[in-house]
Amino acid sequence: MSDRIPPQQFQQAEGVEDWRVIREGACTFLRTGSFAAGVRFVEAIGKLASLDDHRPDVDVRHEGVTARLITISDDYYGLSGHDVELARQISALEPELGVAADPSAVQTVQVSIDALVSRDFMPFWRAVLGYEYRGDSSERI
Repeated sequence: MSDRIPPQQFQQAEGVEDWRVIREGACTFLRTGSFAAGVRFVEAIGKLASLDDHRPDVDVRHEGVTARLITISDDYYGLSGHDVELARQISALEPELGVAADPSAVQTVQVSIDALVSRDFMPFWRAVLGYEYRGDSSERI
């Protein structure tokens, strides 16, 4: 993939000020005021032309929508130029739909498995969490 970009480059790109880089992806929270308004916002995202081969993860709640962008391929897990462009397009929808971005509300939860001998514990965690190895993972059991 030739258009990989480091997190700093994403964060410094014009038009993505409402987005925060968290781990390998970028997220924003959009205050919609109601569940119905959130659904309308997600519907507008769904109509963006650039979604044919790259879709955001969205979470709709009563108070707003969280959108997450990440590029995942067999050999890459991170941000790309396509993510920058899609973030710009999503942010451009805000004024026309009366949605206000609130990047301070972006949250993430991470579960890390820390064991000295992961070979002994990974089968358990794979079964409990449904964990699948990423294509770029060097840890295969």
